[in-house]
Amino acid sequence: MKKSLLAVAAMGAFASAAQAQSSVTVYGILDMGFQGVTSRVGSAKTNITRFSGEGSETTSRLGFRGTEDLGGGTSAFFTAEFALNGTNSMLSGDTNSGLANRQTFVGLAQKGIGRAAIGTQYTPVHLAVGRTDPGQQNNMLGNVIYATSAAQGSGMTTVAYTVRYNQALTLQTDRMAGFQAYGIYQNNNSDANNPSTVNAITNNEALGLGINYVWKKLNVDLAMNSSKQETIAGSVATAAALPATAAIGTIPNQLGTSIGTLTNYAGAMYDFGILKAYAQYVNTKYTSNLNSNVYLQRSAQQIGVRGNWTPKIESWASVGNGSYRGPNSTTVGTTTYSSTADFTGYQLGTNYILSKRTNVYAIFGSTQSSTNGSIAAEGGSSYGVGVRHTF
Repeated sequence: MKKSLLAVAAMGAFASAAQAQSSVTVYGILDMGFQGVTSRVGSAKTNITRFSGEGSETTSRLGFRGTEDLGGGTSAFFTAEFALNGTNSMLSGDTNSGLANRQTFVGLAQKGIGRAAIGTQYTPVHLAVGRTDPGQQNNMLGNVIYATSAAQGSGMTTVAYTVRYNQALTLQTDRMAGFQAYGIYQNNNSDANNPSTVNAITNNEALGLGINYVWKKLNVDLAMNSSKQETIAGSVATAAALPATAAIGTIPNQLGTSIGTLTNYAGAMYDFGILKAYAQYVNTKYTSNLNSNVYLQRSAQQIGVRGNWTPKIESWASVGNGSYRGPNSTTVGTTTYSSTADFTGYQLGTNYILSKRTNVYAIFGSTQSSTNGSIAAEGGSSYGVGVRHTF
């Protein structure tokens, strides 16, 4: 009898040990509220107010992450994270009735060295922006750095940077003397899940590098993304004349379907205690692989602050400007069109913290772009109010 009891106890101990060595966590965000958007093109103005299931402050998501201890300081890990859209009949918002993939990867880690993973993963620039953005990559107008879709005021056919790569291999070091390095490599990409692209990318090769430095209350990030053979709307690489009449809100693509993209980013954050101060810079250049003299370039800089007025009230503000540039001005008939357009943006936001996991928020942002022969003068402002719950 005693032997039987000892055997049962031993089996229970082994089961508990096995349970402790591996774990799976379910996590997510639900952000719901109202959005109001006013767009301006020349003297024309459009107002839209809508109930939002996409989230003004944060994109709603559902994720699973897990780790398993393999012994000797080695572990396996995975993440599978999907977008949610609470107002869409297909909850993930994917028209194919599938899950809209945000990031899905699996990898191995070794204590004292670092980790490696393969799958759909964030680029070094996106990770760096996440650490140094006063608006924490919210989905409203006014942020000139995190502008990865037309809804966020990216403008023209260019975006500030690419958020993620599919079929990507990443390497990340452990932190040493305050430094941590991150690299990504991807080949034969298909990123139909990335809303920041006009069309799905095919035959794409990409790489990126990032360095993060933390010293006491200072955080500094340097990062770059580089890719070739992205397929976007267009046909041939040529310096053809711009149209005499600018299309509203768009710039004609003269790069063709074979282009290279290079993004450089620098950002910093310092925690003063009562508030955090931020400074950011991003530059993205789209160049024809067939003719390097044909390009579009977007650059922007931004400063901001974020802090708590009281234990329950958190606020932030940012302001920035930038420009779009082409190779040269173009003459159509007797009219010369500039290949440069300037833009500005600002954003204000506040959170009222109800608990560790729940807050209500209000955000306002605005952008404005100048006119040239490629793009009509345009701008927009948006507000968002809602409730966000994390789990």
